[in-house]
Amino acid sequence: MMDNLRAASSHVVLKILLGLIILSFVLTGVGGYVTGGDDYAAKINGQEISRAQLERAVASERERQQQMLGERFSELAGNEGYLQQMRQQALSQLVDEVLLDQYAEKLNLAISDNQIKDAIFSQPAFQTNGKFDNAKYLAMIGNIGMSADQYAQALRKDLTTQQLVRAVMGSDFVLPGEVDSLSDLVSQERIVRESVINVAELEKQQSASDEEINSAYEKNKNSYLSPEQFRVSYIKLDAASMQQPVTEAEIQSWYDEHRQEFTQPQRNKFSIIQTQTEADAQAVLDALKQGGDFAALAKEKSIDPITKRKGGDMGWLEAQTTPDELKSADLKEKGQLSGVIKSSVGFIVARLDDVQAEQVKPLSEVHDAVAERAKVDKAVDAYYKLQSKVSEAAGNDTESLEGAEEAAGTKAVQTAWFGRDNVPEALNFKPVQDAIFNGALLGQNGAPGLNSDIITVDGDRAFVLRISEHKAEAAKPLADVREQVVLRVKQDKATAQAREQASKLLAELNAGKGDDALKAAGLAFGAAKTFTRSGQDALTQSVFEMAKPAEGKASYGTGEDSDGNIVLLALDSVRAGVMPEQDKQQMIQGVSQNNAQIVFAALMSNLRKEAKVKYGAAAQMQ
Repeated sequence: MMDNLRAASSHVVLKILLGLIILSFVLTGVGGYVTGGDDYAAKINGQEISRAQLERAVASERERQQQMLGERFSELAGNEGYLQQMRQQALSQLVDEVLLDQYAEKLNLAISDNQIKDAIFSQPAFQTNGKFDNAKYLAMIGNIGMSADQYAQALRKDLTTQQLVRAVMGSDFVLPGEVDSLSDLVSQERIVRESVINVAELEKQQSASDEEINSAYEKNKNSYLSPEQFRVSYIKLDAASMQQPVTEAEIQSWYDEHRQEFTQPQRNKFSIIQTQTEADAQAVLDALKQGGDFAALAKEKSIDPITKRKGGDMGWLEAQTTPDELKSADLKEKGQLSGVIKSSVGFIVARLDDVQAEQVKPLSEVHDAVAERAKVDKAVDAYYKLQSKVSEAAGNDTESLEGAEEAAGTKAVQTAWFGRDNVPEALNFKPVQDAIFNGALLGQNGAPGLNSDIITVDGDRAFVLRISEHKAEAAKPLADVREQVVLRVKQDKATAQAREQASKLLAELNAGKGDDALKAAGLAFGAAKTFTRSGQDALTQSVFEMAKPAEGKASYGTGEDSDGNIVLLALDSVRAGVMPEQDKQQMIQGVSQNNAQIVFAALMSNLRKEAKVKYGAAAQMQ
């Protein structure tokens, strides 16, 4: 069931269910270890956020971050400052929710009973084969200690807040004139001519002195590094490779130990009629004792909107999903009526409709499945015993893996040299890589270090390893990279020369002497090209940073193309483009959403400024 809840947790109804699971522990006594008395997390305009609410929110945020960050979360969770920050974020969100609730109440926003019913009936988690399942619904909310009315109240509150958020977020709009101006700007086209100063040609003319080479090498040593390298010896243990045959006696023993897995507990089928007053419930009970039809009376008299439609039918319930009120009625026989039962939602009259006895599948029906499970468990037991022996041997002889090899009954594998970017496939597990690369297993000056502890990975596999050889990251000698350094010196000199030439030519162009200057340099502007903001050309940004030219004249600038050449740019004209209607509507939607988010942020800022917020002891970690 929890897997179903987790998969559907994006639905508003299930967010409430998941959020209230921890509260159920608090209400049943477990929370006494957490709540620490009558202290609170915060009071907002007099409305209290309890410690239990905060702990629930923190647990929800913790689960969200675990799912998002994976193993990285375990590292972060070891930092008390990180956990306190997460707690403060959860509390801040709770404060915002209270402020929104209060503001919604001030605006008299409301959710009707029909909207509540539609929200409940439409939730897939409460359905079986696409139809609302009352038994599943009551079982799920019953598991967290909620009645139908309590759940409806929580749902009403959440839907009201959503209504407010949608009202604010949907209130922004863009004026037609703004749309036209923005679309003209976004779809603008620029007509440009280019003159390329070829850096590769200038590079051929460059030389590199020893002084320049040495200087460039020293300045850029980090560009010529040999990566850290490792050679590792390792022993791998795998439970899957240790499976052995099992005897019939072992199969029977496993079945006896796990009989509960093949047992369907007793199930009872109940019907109820819920009333507001004890007198109404007594009247219903009297009518039933006089032969009244239970289903008809439920449809007529019951105030529970879910069960009354089915004549009071609650469906099949196991002991763990049966409400305490029904358990206390102690109904034993089919058709037996309860007395008037007082509950948290009013008064109830119940009837036991049917009983399905406990059913146990015999071993003969599940023999093959049990045999396979027994075989796996036997292999896992052997695996853990072997793991313990290998771990002890590796710890006793830290100078080599010889003792561990003898305990494992296999020889260690020796890898070739590898780095962080080419870990051997056999060691491609994060816990194994962490052990290799975190430095704890390294010896002094490249010497072998200690053996690792047992490192477990997914699927009942484990490793013990040692770093047999290590080369630290280091700059390659100049002699090994001299050709690369020479090339870099020539490229840098050629680029600097090209930029200087472009700067002089740009000055001549702006002074009206560009034609002669370009001709003298052996350059000329090419044919006109059209640039748009969505273009992929490396020069696009430079083109759109240029000043708009005067009528009949060009404006000039420079840029760098994808080959590293310096390019002189002549912007001849700017004209409006045409934006497709579909793109225009997407742009309007994006702008509206952005503006709405700004409005909502401003609303929350004002609500916080005007609110009286007092934080209690529960706001801090204990």
